[in-house]
Amino acid sequence: MNKPTPFFDYQELPGSEGWFSWNPHDRTRFNAAVMGDLAVRREGDQCRLRMMPELRHTNLQDMIHGATTLALIDIALFATAHVLSEAEAGPSVTLELSTQFVGAGIPDKPLDALTEIVRETGRMVFMRGQVVQEDHLVASFSGIIRKLASRGGTAA
Repeated sequence: MNKPTPFFDYQELPGSEGWFSWNPHDRTRFNAAVMGDLAVRREGDQCRLRMMPELRHTNLQDMIHGATTLALIDIALFATAHVLSEAEAGPSVTLELSTQFVGAGIPDKPLDALTEIVRETGRMVFMRGQVVQEDHLVASFSGIIRKLASRGGTAA
């Protein structure tokens, strides 16, 4: 289902087996300017956020830079809230993010954050997940976002 959002271009990608774009309307914002085009889809009780790494996302060892992985994880928290809950990703903030790097990402394969909601309250969404490249584990993470009142309204 295509749940509209006033903050992100969330449109089904043609011929993509359930993938939706996940890019801010303002392409000068961090997500688009730094990360490039992102795609998201629901997979059962999980949300998969995908990026296609480029040379700019690597470190001097030609591996995915840790900051790229952290940025993907942070963005995944909000994409997951949008896809798996009623939360609106735009007016929310990251409260906590814990990450364990367990493997190096390589630049020639899609980098995916698979995230699930552990618990949701009126103002908080607790999540956990993994960053993977096919069957290779790059990182594990957990995070909490706080739903904020959108302008002119209140958070549930």
